[in-house]
Amino acid sequence: MTNDTILLAGVIGQPITQSKSPLLHGHWLKRYGINGYYIPMDVSSVNLPHVLNNLPKMGFRGVNITLPHKESVLDIADVISDRAALIGAANTLTFQSDGKIHADNTDGIGFISSLKQEAPGWDPKAGPALVLGAGGASRAIVAALLHEKVPEIILTNRTRARADALKAHFGGKIKVVDWTQAASHLDEATTLVNTTALGMTGKEELKFNLDGLTPKTLVTDIVYNPLVTSLLANAKERGCFTVDGLGMLLHQAVPGFERWFGRAPEVDAELRRAVLG
Repeated sequence: MTNDTILLAGVIGQPITQSKSPLLHGHWLKRYGINGYYIPMDVSSVNLPHVLNNLPKMGFRGVNITLPHKESVLDIADVISDRAALIGAANTLTFQSDGKIHADNTDGIGFISSLKQEAPGWDPKAGPALVLGAGGASRAIVAALLHEKVPEIILTNRTRARADALKAHFGGKIKVVDWTQAASHLDEATTLVNTTALGMTGKEELKFNLDGLTPKTLVTDIVYNPLVTSLLANAKERGCFTVDGLGMLLHQAVPGFERWFGRAPEVDAELRRAVLG
C-alpha cells in the first residue's frame, strides 16, 4: 500500500440518514490525518449481496452493518467470527485480501468497554444483571455479560417468547421473568440494562417501576437519543451510578476502524462532543 492510497469504508443500512457512524469515523480520520473516507450507503435487502460482493472491487476495506441487515448478512459472509455466530448477527465486515468477507460483532465489546471506561468501579461478578429486551442488541449484550462472568442474567421482554428463545440459545445462567413481574427483581440486580428502543426519541416511553431500585445497582441504557433517558434520570435520582448509551456506539466502532484504517483510535470527550454535534 502506497502513501497516496485512499482508504475506503462505510456503513450500510436502510434507512441510513440517522447513523452517527460517519461523524464518528470522520472525526477519527481527520484527527489522525488518514487519507480515507467513511461513506453511508442506503441499501435494500434485495441489493445487499450484490453490493457487498462489489465493494471490495471498488477499493473498500470493510463496512459497518446496521438495521435491518445485521442477521441476514451472515448468509453472505464467507468467514464468521465465533462472537457473530454466537450472537446470530454481525455489525462489522472486513474485506480480506483474498476477496473473502469476514463478519464480526463488536456490539458486546462496545457495551463492556463503555461500562469499564465510564464506571471503572463496576464489578460484573458482584451480582445478577437485569436485562430489559430480547432483540438483537440484547443478544450481543447477554453474550458479553456472560463472557464477563456475570453470575446470572434475569431477562425480561414484553413478548415472553422472545426471551424464552434467548434463554434456549444461551443456556442455564439466564432466568426469564414476565415483563409485569420484572420490577420485583430489581433488589437482586447489581446491573440494570435497557436494550430496547423504548424511551428513544420518537418511540414510546419505557414504563418500568423503579421503586425497588437501590444505589448498589449500576444502570445503563443503550438509547443515546436522548442522551439522558427517563430511565437514567430516575435511576440517578435514586442514587445509582448511570452510564448513557453513546459510549457503546463509540466503542463498538474501534475494532472496525483499526482493521480498515490501520490505527487504533481513542474514545474520549472530544469524540463524544464531535458525535453529539
